[in-house]
Amino acid sequence: MTARTRKVAVLSALSVLLLGGAIATAFADEPHGVRGREHDARGQYLDNRYNHGHYYPERGAVVRALPEGYRPYYHGGSRFYFSGGIWYAPGPGGFVVVRPPAGLFIAALPPFYTTVWLGGLPYYYADDTYYSWRPDLNGYVVVDPPAGADQPGVPPPSSGAPANDFYLYPKNGQSAEQQSADRYECHSWAKSQTGFDPTAPGGGVPGGENASKRDGYRRAITACLEARGYSVK
Repeated sequence: MTARTRKVAVLSALSVLLLGGAIATAFADEPHGVRGREHDARGQYLDNRYNHGHYYPERGAVVRALPEGYRPYYHGGSRFYFSGGIWYAPGPGGFVVVRPPAGLFIAALPPFYTTVWLGGLPYYYADDTYYSWRPDLNGYVVVDPPAGADQPGVPPPSSGAPANDFYLYPKNGQSAEQQSADRYECHSWAKSQTGFDPTAPGGGVPGGENASKRDGYRRAITACLEARGYSVK
């Protein structure tokens, strides 16, 4: 074997090791119970934690092009892309489905999310990712799975949170990103009109005003969303 041949063989072996390590790293961050969970015809898994009930591509899956309407983010020196509750990062052959890093800020939640109460605080969950409201930023940040994530609680009596999230049904074919933007804008408008914020403890209002302002908020955001072409349940 010539020196050149040996060099090529060593480089090839190193490439295989590096590729294997990258694949292992991509899947090492998978949530527990990956094997045996339900998948649809496209290979997407059913995230039914907290009865979330939506399908997402597996972590480590690669797409050649980003979905239409994606939003770019920059965090910790790396680029990420967000669409329909799914996070992507640049990778070999296109873009890889990843878990977003803790601390990444977003202005609006995914179009489909589940509110989970842990330790007396609300968290917003989608695709094995938790978000927390940051009033100082007027938005949400990705957080690590909170303590006690396997044992969710119920909203405190003073939280003002509705018993269940409402669901949007786009009547005009709105994209997932458009749904997210409309939901955020209607939330902001309803909050400004009523003074009630369902993401804040007690709705951000005195206890005696909680029930009436909560109902007013619900009516306001429902009217706003219906005017934008949604059925609200």
